[in-house]
Amino acid sequence: MTHLVLIGDSVLDNVSYTAGGPAVIEQVTNVLPNGWRATLCARDGSTTEDVREHIGAVPQDASHLLISVGGNNALLRSDLLDTPVSSTAEALLLLHEAACDFATSYRSMLREYGALGKQLAICTIYHGNFPEEEYRQRVAVALAVFNDVIIRAAVDFRLPVLDLRTICNRADDFANPIEPSSHGGAKIASAIVKLMTAPAIAWPGALIDSGQGMAAV
Repeated sequence: MTHLVLIGDSVLDNVSYTAGGPAVIEQVTNVLPNGWRATLCARDGSTTEDVREHIGAVPQDASHLLISVGGNNALLRSDLLDTPVSSTAEALLLLHEAACDFATSYRSMLREYGALGKQLAICTIYHGNFPEEEYRQRVAVALAVFNDVIIRAAVDFRLPVLDLRTICNRADDFANPIEPSSHGGAKIASAIVKLMTAPAIAWPGALIDSGQGMAAV
């Protein structure tokens, strides 16, 4: 049996935010084809550092891993959205520093999971559903820097990437500003299964890092 394991944060471990509706793991299980099963190893609130510590929980018979993490790393740097600066140059340098830190942590996490020898795919960070339009705009710009790290990693490690920004893009996809509702979870689950079971995916035989994070810019 093909075994899909979901790893990461509350994007996948959203049971606390569904108001009694099905969580992502249930929704994934319901739409997996015959011969597949799914296990949840994601933990609400996790950062890349936390996800590295969860590697021991991955079942030995796992064949496919889907990792969605990074939103909480960005949340820990949300102070950047309101940090006073004297110039645009200073603001850009602050974002660059945050991106470099995230790239180091994210790529280190990917190498550890890649060493398991499983088929691996990753996700971008969605923008959320913040109530104030100006704040949403600032969040989108800041997250573009974090998402660039993830997409560059996908290219360098030759991994499929699921862009959650294009999936959770309506207010009812969210239970609060940053957590997916059961409605949003259903969309995430459908996209996960479509990606992970696609016959056309050329899964890499081994994880190869062809770049050095932000140093490769």
